[in-house]
Amino acid sequence: MIAVLAPGQGSQTPGMLAPWLELDGAEELIGSFSELAGLDLRRLGTTADADEIKDTAVTQPLIVALGLLAASGLRLSGEVVTAGHSIGEVTAAAVAGVLSPNEALAFAARRGAEMAAACALVPSSMAAVLGGDPDDVVAAILAAGLTPANRNGAGQIVAAGAANKIAALLDNPPGGARVRPLQVAGAFHTEFMASAEENLRSVAAAVDPTDPVHTLLSNADGTAVSDGRTVLARLVAQVTRPVRWDLCLSTLATLQIGAAIELAPAGTLTGIAKRELSGVELLAVKTPADLVKAQELLDEHGAAAPVTGGAL
Repeated sequence: MIAVLAPGQGSQTPGMLAPWLELDGAEELIGSFSELAGLDLRRLGTTADADEIKDTAVTQPLIVALGLLAASGLRLSGEVVTAGHSIGEVTAAAVAGVLSPNEALAFAARRGAEMAAACALVPSSMAAVLGGDPDDVVAAILAAGLTPANRNGAGQIVAAGAANKIAALLDNPPGGARVRPLQVAGAFHTEFMASAEENLRSVAAAVDPTDPVHTLLSNADGTAVSDGRTVLARLVAQVTRPVRWDLCLSTLATLQIGAAIELAPAGTLTGIAKRELSGVELLAVKTPADLVKAQELLDEHGAAAPVTGGAL
């Protein structure tokens, strides 16, 4: 069995789309995605600077567009499990066949816009808590009036909440841990995103998802979700609920996957997996050249059935 992982916000870098535009059909696909998003994703992914692409309304559709473009260059069959971190779960849902690429991109664009709008309502922020005993760190975050919004494994838990409470946590870190502020617009995966969740419900009501054709893990609890409607409902609810990437990693370990591929813009999830999934062959797909090795791993570890066409 092999896993295909999709990264979330924070994995973006300036120019990350440029090498991928050489793929056959890439220009047309990004053009179509740009129309759906109401954004010039080609420019944003090639010449825009770091400040412009860290805007939540831009980052989320841009990351999903690149992940879908990378996935379009792969053939998936057999025993494949997919999972995504935060906005990456939208990419994973498309890879698993729950959403079409266009549906996934349109949802990501609306998600990013709604979350950006929610961030503007009340000052809020996030900070990574590195090290320390996980239970003690979670207890300290809760005691500070904050939410453990991302539990990523590998000694990293992200606190989120009111900006003044994040500032207080920075001044008084949990024992044995250090706290690093994150350059984000607000407290994602908390009640601060309630307006975004509410507005996304109407978006989801217009989507007709299908059941996954590959195993799809929910980052709410690390479990496999087999019903398309449930996947979509979880994607909506996800914006106010913590990401339990640690539980996704635990499930992958239980499934005894032999390899894991991280779709572009890759690196973050592979780095965590190196410390959490001992003995698993890992590949970060950073450029189109990496697709050759990725396909070899898919054919070796996932091919329990004949290969039948593209991933998307």
